[in-house]
Amino acid sequence: MPKKISRRLQELQQKVEDRPYEPTEALQLLKETATAKFPESAEAHIRLGIDPKYTDQQLRTTVALPKGTGQEVRVAVIARGEKVQEASDAGADVVGSEELIQEIQQGRLDFDLVIATPDMMPQVAKLGRLLGPKGMMPSPKGGTVTFDLEQAISEFKAGKLEFRADRTGIVHVMFGKADFSVEDLLTNLKALQECIDRNRPSGAKGRYWRTVYVSSTMGPSIEVDVTALRDLKLAEAAA
Repeated sequence: MPKKISRRLQELQQKVEDRPYEPTEALQLLKETATAKFPESAEAHIRLGIDPKYTDQQLRTTVALPKGTGQEVRVAVIARGEKVQEASDAGADVVGSEELIQEIQQGRLDFDLVIATPDMMPQVAKLGRLLGPKGMMPSPKGGTVTFDLEQAISEFKAGKLEFRADRTGIVHVMFGKADFSVEDLLTNLKALQECIDRNRPSGAKGRYWRTVYVSSTMGPSIEVDVTALRDLKLAEAAA
């Protein structure tokens, strides 16, 4: 059965024209259509010309959002020895070794991100089935397998995000809150675009950028003019 669209969303959809918007205009509209009764996130949905079933067309990386994510990130660290204390001192919310792995296996999930030291990865591997589907499995590519715990914890708490293209080649990323200023949202969206360009998979052929849509959590999709976004200079985005 098709999903019933609420009257609220139907009314909001009427505000959005079927055309690509200039980045600033799109983000202004995103803010105007964020009318839910809770603080909504700002989301980007980016279709790329890649087929992730081929290893040389996969995209998985991290982006540091200059204006942060607008939400508190609870970080769990799996380490051993003196690294446990180091993680705790660096501001990790949940810290442990084998006993934490056991607690996670038993259903403990009071965190948003898991960082592990490389020496713990053989044991952490058994959490793949639990953490993988939630996008929380530590990975070297995602910057979540490291001995430099202090830097990793501070970066992720400050607005660093891990993202990947799904199996259809679409990247879904939360890039702030709908109550951010248009300028801050634009700065974060531009940082995301530059990161995706920098990490273009070697096997990507033809047109890399297909479409970019932004929306608030409960709002309608708004198409962004890809060329205008890529041509924008970050100084303008930050101005």
